[in-house]
Amino acid sequence: MKRQVLTLVGVLGLLLVAGSAWAQNEVRANVPFKFQVNRSTMPAGHYTVSTIGGGSDVLVIRGDGKSVMAANANQAQATRPSDHTKLVFRCYGDRYFLSEIWIAGNDRGRQLPKSAAESEIALNTQEKDVVLYASLR
Repeated sequence: MKRQVLTLVGVLGLLLVAGSAWAQNEVRANVPFKFQVNRSTMPAGHYTVSTIGGGSDVLVIRGDGKSVMAANANQAQATRPSDHTKLVFRCYGDRYFLSEIWIAGNDRGRQLPKSAAESEIALNTQEKDVVLYASLR
């Protein structure tokens, strides 16, 4: 019984640490192209990405202008910690879709699901990833 309780406490502790990396940080990046998140098109510019509350799966994306939006994101797991804080975009021709956000030193990030518009474009256009290095605030 003690072993089960200690295991449960350890697992909960790991989950809290993974969530706290996001709760304490804002990712900042200069995005040199317009991009889409869900159904919204965001203009090129400086952006911050953060979560609503500790460990939330809702991202808040704020532009230096009046661009602000919230988006649901899934937890993503990598095989090793990310070397850099970065935003990953899926690119189809000249259309960019925010796909993932990673914080340096963490093997857990956030991944945005494909929107209906992106899924439709992906049927006829080859996808490539574009990585923008970012900083923490």
